[in-house]
Amino acid sequence: MAYTNIDRPLDNFVVTTWSGNDVNGRTISNEEFQPDFLWMFHRNIAGSCPGVVYNSTIGAGTDSTAYGGNSTGKYNAVYTSLDYGLTGGDFYRYGYLSGLTSTGFTCAAGNDPSGYQNYRHNQTGYNYVAWQWKANGGTTSSNTDGGITTTVQANTDAGFSIVSYTGDGATSQTVGHGLGAVPKMIISKDMGATSNVPTWRVYHEAIGATKYLTLNATDAAATFDDWGNTTPTSTVYTIGGSGGYRPTNTNNVKYIAYVFADVQGYSKFGKYVGNGNANGTFVYTGFKPEFVIVKRSDSANNWIITDNARGINGANPRLYADLADAEGSAADYIDHLSNGFKIRTSAGSMNTNGGTYIYMAFAENPFTTSTGIPTTAR
Repeated sequence: MAYTNIDRPLDNFVVTTWSGNDVNGRTISNEEFQPDFLWMFHRNIAGSCPGVVYNSTIGAGTDSTAYGGNSTGKYNAVYTSLDYGLTGGDFYRYGYLSGLTSTGFTCAAGNDPSGYQNYRHNQTGYNYVAWQWKANGGTTSSNTDGGITTTVQANTDAGFSIVSYTGDGATSQTVGHGLGAVPKMIISKDMGATSNVPTWRVYHEAIGATKYLTLNATDAAATFDDWGNTTPTSTVYTIGGSGGYRPTNTNNVKYIAYVFADVQGYSKFGKYVGNGNANGTFVYTGFKPEFVIVKRSDSANNWIITDNARGINGANPRLYADLADAEGSAADYIDHLSNGFKIRTSAGSMNTNGGTYIYMAFAENPFTTSTGIPTTAR
């Protein structure tokens, strides 16, 4: 049996850091691939800008009106920690990329119609990080596996797909995801609801299909039928919602979803129980993590993000998916080891005694390659 299905994680997931220099049209290279799912943060200026997401299905620097975007500009950035409906500000109001490249992205030039200079991803005095996933290079296909036809670009080898569709308002409906494997985590965003506060709904196998988490909030897992109380299959997942509120299937509203499956030696989605001690829980992943998100699921707390590009063990400051804060000053919350990660804090956000935590993790290196070569410890 193979130890891993992916010997070189950089072919599918990469982290890039840079410091701004105010150069309009600056290209940032990841040296690997076009980022189909691009999640970016300012690292050092509190409140300056929250996490921003782009994807190649909508495109960067292209007209996003088909997805509910601003008709006066070519904007396609979606915040993860600040959320607006179309009645309170455009989802795409602040798009600061002018395009994606074969190995990265280009920061936009000039001003937007609101007068904001498009330096937000390349401003002097600002440090940045971008987490980038490869799907299918922006090439999509129609998927009719579910009751609603979806537009999908999938990387089946790496267990990742981007799914877009228009809701039909049904209380229980299915959509195809194109992975050919059962999703372990789904991050879904409505792109144009006006009557309800739009949110990022999260499915995670560890909390089950009767509950959801909210990426842009600290809330504990809550019970609702976003996922039709039905575990996803290798072809479809269920969407809907009762009581007139359809957070994953509002009629005529467009949705984007990022869908993930486990891939041995490359990605892992699971849970652990805290012990309330600085000598915290060890979580086995089967690889040396490059990127880890942790969220307490049984109580309110932040989504904590660490990665190796911003610092290794004892010096890996955390960011928050749900906040526009700068990096946390404490940099010793978690160690990324050769075969998993180890919690190094008793803080409630990661290690309350008896607390339940969900996580998603992506590899820097597999613990052992497909030919049996082990990775090195730090």
